Amino acid sequence: MTTPHTTTQGTIAVLGLGRMGEAIATRLATQGWDVVGWTRSGRTSDAVKTTGDPNDAVAAADLVLLALFDGPACRQVLDDVRDSLRTDTLVLNTSTIAPAQASELARQFGPSYVHAPVLGSVPAVASGTLQILAAADHDALDRARPVLEALGTVRRVDDASTAASLKLIANSSLAGAVLALRDSLRQADALGLSRAQALDVLELGQLGGLVARKRPFLDTHPAPAAATFTIQALSKDMALLADASNTPLRSASGLADTPVDPEADIAVAATVPAVEDAVLEPLRAYIRGHATGDPSHFRDAFLPTAHIEGIRDGAFVSWHLDEYCTLFPGRPAPDEPTRTRRIDAVDVHGTVATATMTLSHGADTFTDIFLLTHVTDGWRIANKAYHRRTCTK
Repeated sequence: MTTPHTTTQGTIAVLGLGRMGEAIATRLATQGWDVVGWTRSGRTSDAVKTTGDPNDAVAAADLVLLALFDGPACRQVLDDVRDSLRTDTLVLNTSTIAPAQASELARQFGPSYVHAPVLGSVPAVASGTLQILAAADHDALDRARPVLEALGTVRRVDDASTAASLKLIANSSLAGAVLALRDSLRQADALGLSRAQALDVLELGQLGGLVARKRPFLDTHPAPAAATFTIQALSKDMALLADASNTPLRSASGLADTPVDPEADIAVAATVPAVEDAVLEPLRAYIRGHATGDPSHFRDAFLPTAHIEGIRDGAFVSWHLDEYCTLFPGRPAPDEPTRTRRIDAVDVHGTVATATMTLSHGADTFTDIFLLTHVTDGWRIANKAYHRRTCTK
């Protein structure tokens, strides 16, 4: 029988009963704590008692645990309950928020604040195996430690900003893994491999842990399963990271533009089919132009207003489409059988897209960067910039 913690720890108010908040409240209740929950949506819980007013929950609490969606939600909820917080109440924030937001909350609440974002999702909460990045002074962390250790392993870090930053970095690696899995599944589809066969092999590799955990969402006919971490939540975290670091982050747009339900599990983002052929067609026409030397293919690929720009013989050039077409004689290059071209990446954002292509033409390797747009008659290349590298061997 679980020994109640009410005499030593008192009541815990869990503010936010979404997926993680509900799981945390349930875990703490099963471990013997007296838990009262509240959520902005007004939903109730089968596992813990709830109240419709967060002030009621906070007024009776020795520890207030936040499990909210973002920084503005944390700030709003804490502002709403500030007058109900007792002077000895500890605020334990497990939410994923921006480093600057975490620093501001730590400054406002001082030694009563513990910033403790968690690594892991609902199953890890249920098993008490979260990894917890906790920032607080020694006394506050000592008070919070029994609660945190009921949820997982505590890793102390220097300050709230560091804890928030490390959580975002951890989620960035998860987002990258989801997008890497997406690429692998798209290539498997292109090669005609069965989804089951591809997933079986991917489980043996570096993405194996992710594939094994998310297999119910990844199969050709996915089994019904509740999302444990949504695309919307991970996209929010990547946007926070990109904003805080002021550094390009491919996964931020890669997840945000996923054309599926944002409340779907992150694994669903890995199952999105490759871009439609309509987007690829102007790029393929461009490849045909190089392969045949026939400039009519370039006129099919580009808008009439397009420019092609780069460095040629040490000088910057900017050709109109007509000027560019005069560079092609209407027949293949003598070494055409040895030349290769590949489309490296295509990113679609509504009615615009970007693409990267690599062309190996003898001693020269070109990296072409395209801006595409959707016009009345389909997709066309609006502009191209290129870089040329020459092998000097």
